[in-house]
Amino acid sequence: MQKKSRVGRKIFLFSAGILLLLFAIYQELVVYGVRQGIGQAKIIWYAKPVEDFIADPNYPDSLKQKLLLIGEIRRFAIDSLGLNDTDVYKKMYDQQGKPIMWVVQACEPFALQSVKWTFPLIGAVPYKGFFKQELALALRDELKASGKDVMVRNPGGWSTLGWFNDPILSNMLKRSEGDLASLIIHEMVHTTMFIKDSIDFNENLANFIGDAGALEFVRHKFGKESKQYFEYLYEDDDYTLFAEHMLRGTKRLDSLYTTFEEQQSIEEKKQLKEATIRSIVMRLDTLSLKLVEKPSKRFVNHLPNNAYFMSFMQYEAKQNYFERECEARFNNDLKKYLEHLKQKYASD
Repeated sequence: MQKKSRVGRKIFLFSAGILLLLFAIYQELVVYGVRQGIGQAKIIWYAKPVEDFIADPNYPDSLKQKLLLIGEIRRFAIDSLGLNDTDVYKKMYDQQGKPIMWVVQACEPFALQSVKWTFPLIGAVPYKGFFKQELALALRDELKASGKDVMVRNPGGWSTLGWFNDPILSNMLKRSEGDLASLIIHEMVHTTMFIKDSIDFNENLANFIGDAGALEFVRHKFGKESKQYFEYLYEDDDYTLFAEHMLRGTKRLDSLYTTFEEQQSIEEKKQLKEATIRSIVMRLDTLSLKLVEKPSKRFVNHLPNNAYFMSFMQYEAKQNYFERECEARFNNDLKKYLEHLKQKYASD
């Protein structure tokens, strides 16, 4: 009996040692995961059923209409687009007008190569999210100190990929009807289909289905001659032209960076890079946009960097591919196209 006790103690100590070793190796990932879990749990825990807001006599009628609209968008996405029928967006978390999420993206200074972080289940991704601003800014400063181009943004939504019932975030209600539909459908695509280590594919697909699906929804809900339809159509057209311009800009930058030689000074590289980016920004004003007169104004106080340009590669570069395939093989039937993709990538 005593011998068995000693053996059991050795097994326990060995197992504990292995766990401690694993924690030491993956401490940063574990701590990050715990923090993210707490942040997500807080939002999900404090979210209230949409019906509570609808029944509240003090809640603005205009926002109640947006909440009811989200219910219609969900139903349309499930029935007409074939997205998974889950319990997402049946509750809402009141942000009280404040941002609650920060996403950090980074890129090499003289190459269009994103910094990536690897996580269980989703694989390598070119961004890292936080529910505390100070943690996002600390990572930003750390990456900047190492010479990286860095961008911090507040995402409009986020998806737990079907693991939890994602709530509506109250700031979403500030969006136009079409833009709101695009966001909801985008995130529901992630819940329906997400391929590990393929973030560019995932985000581009969600954008494509989100934008095309939103246009179908607005046409179905409000009619092709409605104010809401034309408002979203113009928004989408303008953004498409803007994104295509930025994608052309990434090619210019990539071509520039391939000419850089090791003996060139950092200062010379910075000057050439800045001149190219400034040229890309100024040429924005040559675009024939319907809703924005001078798009370069958004960069009047700061020029975009490589991290900003790479975000267009991650979210927009495959739009033409999806559009062509959907039209040529499925006659623009988004539901059939998505079903095809789900079957094609089922093993992933």
